[in-house]
Amino acid sequence: MLHLLPASAAGQGAIEGTIRNALTGAPLAGAQVAIIALNLGGITDPGGRFEVTDVPTGTHTVQISLIGYSTVTLDIAVATGQRTRLDAELSATAVALEGLVAVGSRARPRTVTQSAVPIDAIASRDFVEQGDTDLNDLLRTVIPSFNVNPQAVGDAARIIRPASLRGLAPDHTLVLVNGKRRHRAAVITWIGGGFADGAQGPDISSIPAIAVRQAEVLRDGASAQYGSDAIAGVMNFTLKDASSGGSIEFRTGTFMEGDGESYTLAGNIGLPLGNNGFANLSAEFGASNPTSRSVQRDDAAALIAAGNTHVRDPAQIWGAHTVDNDLKLWGNFGYFLRDGLQLYGHANQSTETVAGGFFFRNPNTRAGVYSLDGGRTLLVGDVLDARDGVLDGSAGCPVVNITNWVPDPVALARVFEDPNCFTFQELFPGGFTPQFGGDAMDASAVAGVKGQTPGGLLWDASVGLGRNAIDFFIDNTVNASLGPESPSSFDPGIYQQSELNINVDLNYAVNDVVNVAGGAEFRDEHFEIGIGEDASWMIGPFAAQGFSSGSNGFPGFSDIAAGDWHRVNFAVYGDLEARSRDDRWTVAAALRTERFEDFGTTANGKLAARLALGEALAVRGSVSTGFRAPTPGQQNAFNVSTQFDRTLRELVNNGTIPSTSRVAEIAGGKPLDAEQSVNASLGFVVDAGAFSVSADYFRIALSDRIALSQVFSLDPADAERLIAEGITSARNLANFRFFTNEFDTRTQGVDVVASFVPGGAGGAGGGGGTEFSLAFNHTSTKVTRYNPRVLDEVRIRQLEDALPGTRWMASARRTLGGVSALARLSYYGGWFDARDDRPYPGEYLVDLEASYPLTAAASVTIGAQNALNRYPQENPNAAAVAGNLYSSASPFGASGGFVYAKAVYRW
Repeated sequence: MLHLLPASAAGQGAIEGTIRNALTGAPLAGAQVAIIALNLGGITDPGGRFEVTDVPTGTHTVQISLIGYSTVTLDIAVATGQRTRLDAELSATAVALEGLVAVGSRARPRTVTQSAVPIDAIASRDFVEQGDTDLNDLLRTVIPSFNVNPQAVGDAARIIRPASLRGLAPDHTLVLVNGKRRHRAAVITWIGGGFADGAQGPDISSIPAIAVRQAEVLRDGASAQYGSDAIAGVMNFTLKDASSGGSIEFRTGTFMEGDGESYTLAGNIGLPLGNNGFANLSAEFGASNPTSRSVQRDDAAALIAAGNTHVRDPAQIWGAHTVDNDLKLWGNFGYFLRDGLQLYGHANQSTETVAGGFFFRNPNTRAGVYSLDGGRTLLVGDVLDARDGVLDGSAGCPVVNITNWVPDPVALARVFEDPNCFTFQELFPGGFTPQFGGDAMDASAVAGVKGQTPGGLLWDASVGLGRNAIDFFIDNTVNASLGPESPSSFDPGIYQQSELNINVDLNYAVNDVVNVAGGAEFRDEHFEIGIGEDASWMIGPFAAQGFSSGSNGFPGFSDIAAGDWHRVNFAVYGDLEARSRDDRWTVAAALRTERFEDFGTTANGKLAARLALGEALAVRGSVSTGFRAPTPGQQNAFNVSTQFDRTLRELVNNGTIPSTSRVAEIAGGKPLDAEQSVNASLGFVVDAGAFSVSADYFRIALSDRIALSQVFSLDPADAERLIAEGITSARNLANFRFFTNEFDTRTQGVDVVASFVPGGAGGAGGGGGTEFSLAFNHTSTKVTRYNPRVLDEVRIRQLEDALPGTRWMASARRTLGGVSALARLSYYGGWFDARDDRPYPGEYLVDLEASYPLTAAASVTIGAQNALNRYPQENPNAAAVAGNLYSSASPFGASGGFVYAKAVYRW
């Protein structure tokens, strides 16, 4: 509580000073500070300075609040007309912002080495010193247990890329912004490399890196503390909160092959909000061109050799997709009222358009469009039969045989000349490759108020709204059942996810040893499927003759399939933490009870402890239970994905249907239940000043895990049942699958994080500003129980081996004469690619970057990611299958080296 000691009624003075980092002695550049003295505010500039004028003379007890962290309370004497400096007092007692973490405990913030659970604190500098701007890729480079790849061909997964923490699915990681739950994305990952198939996680990439002050990654089960989705861990992004200063940066780059050009323009500015507040605003805009790392497919090459001049070379593109109009707007706000009451909030609006190619449709063999017998004859439509609905061959269309990749030219000419006969070789003689994508939109708003009662109870109440929507589109394709009247571009419909979160948190420090906390949370989650245009899903008049219905590649959502499903849940939780006064030991416990309207009640708990064995060594460990309920989207959505069948050596349509469908029930489908987990970790920390290292073993036993089943063949009777249930494109399906709980997994591994700064912070003592760091992860996942009716060996191998088992990165940073240089060596272990049906070996990558200051405010940077231009091992069957020269499941991408340049101006 702030209170004011007796002061003179006459005269005024001023308070000025510099807020410094207690660990390094450096000014807290850009830190947001509110100084409350008679409700007057003071705010730091980019150099860490602050000034408050017109302060009544006398002695005041002044509360200095480091927003988002802690407070410092000092007695100061203000003399008439004089300036009082607080440098000495603050440098001794200020809380250092960088390196402090708020996740993992509801007690006071602490450094990562003081935490009882493993946490990574990634400063904004680690985001700046990279060529990427996508937050997913930035995190992948600095956190070895975090995996995400570019998704060369993957339905909607290319719009919201699936990311994995500690080998689990994207929706096993809870994402927070400023400590508040972030809504999940609308995309359900139908093709996610196996480990993410069926997952529905949040969209991290909608957060611009320039808006982030620090990222905190809790590598421990935390469902008991934060709720559903925190099985693998928690990622908290703390936004910048300076009320002055700012920066603007421009980055451009290209891959070493000369394609994939991209640019990003980003800016951040801190503005004062009244006397005691701030508005920190960030914006980013960019775009990127696609890459191509393909070889011509054998079937396309054979068509060209046979004289088909309409086939594109390469017929199918494998590489990075196109991103246009990538706009991200973020704002972070705070305002201090009298007596320490604080209003706060943040909001965002992000949009982008993402597009890329699907599989090539062969003009002789594509089932339901060009042929019904694997390419022996062309599929020829009878316009008269389509018109009257009687299949009697009214038009007398000829049979067009295909020999040595060439349709009979005489018969084909007769078809072209007869207006009552039709083949899609008239519209797409060289076949076609659908271009699929979506217009993505992400928006959120969080507002809250927090304060402290006279008795010392800290309270925080907030409400948050979030929405993510994908408006799909598909071009260069057909609804074959519409025959010659089919359009070539379609609007298949919309996926939309909306969430409402209401939180009340209470925190009370009983004394300097015991802290208790608790709270309640209400969440309402909606998933909506918006109807597509009629032509994208309707069954046209040519369907009875064998032509496929719906937009080929991604059928639209019919009026029966469209809908809005939601679920409400309510939770109460409590934390208890005790520590010794000298911080030698810490013990913490958490308990959470959550009620889901469709899954009942679940209770989860956590115990964690840390014990210092000396000045530099400590051991820590935890054990907890967790849960994750299937999302309304996973329970109700369906999808059709076109995939290459290696056995048939052709494209087939696989449908994902609700597990409660009668067709799914026959194959073993059941209503979905919540996942349950048991997490344990044990590790040690060495913090010897210039050198620190932590090593933690973790084990996650996950039962009743939710994922997609294997694929099942669909017979005509089942197809009719699905059509009756609203899946109008079911007649086109060769196979189907569904969500299932019929398996358990055990994921275990070890994380090692180490750093060395010769001479201590800032390179004092001869270090010359040199820093070394190492991060290592080894993770192994095993399927310990499964139902062989719903999970086959391919699905099991995907779950166990789709991600690298071992990853590490070692970096060195050197600053000398104002020039900063960075070198990073990364290793990605081997992985299994189900699409190629083979494992791939690991690879080493080198990143280099150098920055040069032009002035005190401006600098230029040049760099190279994957500077040695390394690629995954070549796919030996690329030409024979689909033309993918490299594995599309590569954890580091398959476009090679990327060179870039950046210009930055700060004020």
